[in-house]
Amino acid sequence: MRPPNDAFLRSARWWKSCGQGIQCLLCPRHCILNDGERGFCFVRQNIQGTLKTLYGVTSGLAVDPIEKKPLFHFLPGSQILSFGTIGCNLGCSFCQNWRISNPCDNSQIVCCAQPQEICAAAKKEKCSSVAFTYNEPIISAEYVIDVAKECQKKGIKTVAVTAGYICAGAREEFFRSMDAANVDLKGFSSEFYQKFCSAALDPILETLIYIKKKTQIWLELTNLLLPGQNDSLSEIEAMCRWIVRHLGVDVPLHFSAFHPDHKFLDSEPTPEDVLLKARDVAWRCGMHYVYTGNIADIESTKTFCYHCGKVLIERKGHAVGKINIKNGCCVFCQTRCQGYFA
Repeated sequence: MRPPNDAFLRSARWWKSCGQGIQCLLCPRHCILNDGERGFCFVRQNIQGTLKTLYGVTSGLAVDPIEKKPLFHFLPGSQILSFGTIGCNLGCSFCQNWRISNPCDNSQIVCCAQPQEICAAAKKEKCSSVAFTYNEPIISAEYVIDVAKECQKKGIKTVAVTAGYICAGAREEFFRSMDAANVDLKGFSSEFYQKFCSAALDPILETLIYIKKKTQIWLELTNLLLPGQNDSLSEIEAMCRWIVRHLGVDVPLHFSAFHPDHKFLDSEPTPEDVLLKARDVAWRCGMHYVYTGNIADIESTKTFCYHCGKVLIERKGHAVGKINIKNGCCVFCQTRCQGYFA
């Protein structure tokens, strides 16, 4: 891996000429760019009539427990190599990683790495999988897909931690290279997405349905609850009923606590009881696996058998204890627990 001054541009995909400029077709923004202009995401740029993208740059690499992504039903207890790039195609005013997601220059790039080097690093650290995380991986699709292909050659699983804001034309190839995904469903109203994320809800719902219905990807969801903004029980219920109807009862849902950051520094952290009430709503809607994150409630991080109620996976923070699953089933009553277990 090399220092960041070796960062380079590569020809991008998913674009077309458009009058005096070009139009990016990777995500629903469809940015129209004149010569020299960057897209909303920062990493894609019109250079002399051709769309270029930053390729091979990373804002950080770390070995994490896979539960930190969070993924609770995919190789629980394993280690994952996490890395990110820079930029994002959403503009969340509450972003917890805004320094790398909303860059004004390349200063957040810490090193450069070719796909083979990422794969080699995962092997060296004895990681079972690689996560594309920290910022939005979709905007670096060319790089992410190449890394994923190298990992698959070596038997390393790939995980996208994403907001799912992608066009149908790029969606199939991007997710074809993934084994698992945690999609951050920011809220469940178009108004919330427009006001706080500078984006639209419908394309993300289309991505979720695509992942569930058209792929073999293991899917989990995260919903960050902002006090007074997207945490009403009626909105949470509407979201959970949509999940049950379109994705099924076995998709794990993580309600995560917000801490003040970026443009929401004057907001209060999410109270613990709000997350626990949200979990109860999801259960009443029929969901089998519901968790909380960023709070010190051990009980709500455990995996329970929805049939007999016994603990299937014990967790304390991101540490996994005893796993009572054998051949994908509860050892107590033999009810199947949906997931990807070693």
